[in-house]
Amino acid sequence: MFDYHMHSTVSFDGKDTPEKMVQAAVNAGLKEICFTDHIDHEINVEKEIMVFDQKDYDAAYTGLGAEGLKIRFGVEYGLKPGNQAQFREDLKRRDFDFVLGSIHMVNEMDVYLEPYWSQRDIPTAYREYLEETYACVRAHEDFDVLGHLTFISKGRANPTKELLRYGDHREIVDEILKELVRKGKGMEINTSGVDRCGGYLPTPDFLRRFRELGGEIVTIGSDAHTFDRVGQYSREACEILKDIFGYVCTFEGRKPIFHKL
Repeated sequence: MFDYHMHSTVSFDGKDTPEKMVQAAVNAGLKEICFTDHIDHEINVEKEIMVFDQKDYDAAYTGLGAEGLKIRFGVEYGLKPGNQAQFREDLKRRDFDFVLGSIHMVNEMDVYLEPYWSQRDIPTAYREYLEETYACVRAHEDFDVLGHLTFISKGRANPTKELLRYGDHREIVDEILKELVRKGKGMEINTSGVDRCGGYLPTPDFLRRFRELGGEIVTIGSDAHTFDRVGQYSREACEILKDIFGYVCTFEGRKPIFHKL
């Protein structure tokens, strides 16, 4: 089992130390994990608390290990349509194993928080989020996998916590998936929505469509910010990917490794 989306106290919103997260991974029987701490440039805050300090990152992870567990080191980068140059500069911080590209903002508004939702109904909120996602995947080349495509479903201020459904947004979703395929990028099945909004982010039908369109790279991530969520639903996610792809991917030095399930 694998968990390729985890945040320790190196991230502004991580609650537990790397050591505690690693021990949780061992206890959960995981084979391989990747820490993906946040770099999310937020223009509406004076101090960029959503960007980890590189010295903290290096100090936290240098020498970290556990018998029987492979540990990789990556980053979750907040994609915006116009931040390609900043992205390239941030990737010079170190040689990451894995770069997860995620969309958390629409027009500089955090889709997790109330101000975004106070101005939109559910269909509009979801449509604008997907349009922003499409703009980002078209603009960017430097990520490996698109993180939690339907992240907006679990937003703290989402008034319904309804899952974003493929059938309701087929055309724009297909354009996103086709762009990922064209660029050789992957998708994540993020398990954090299972007990928060009733399903994976995205749900398996998105992944089946991705595969139909020629998508090959797929990873599993818990999006754990606390030790008790490390590896959560990883086993079940592996079963889903076994049916759709027959394998799951990990990364080393930004190159995908395919593990038969």
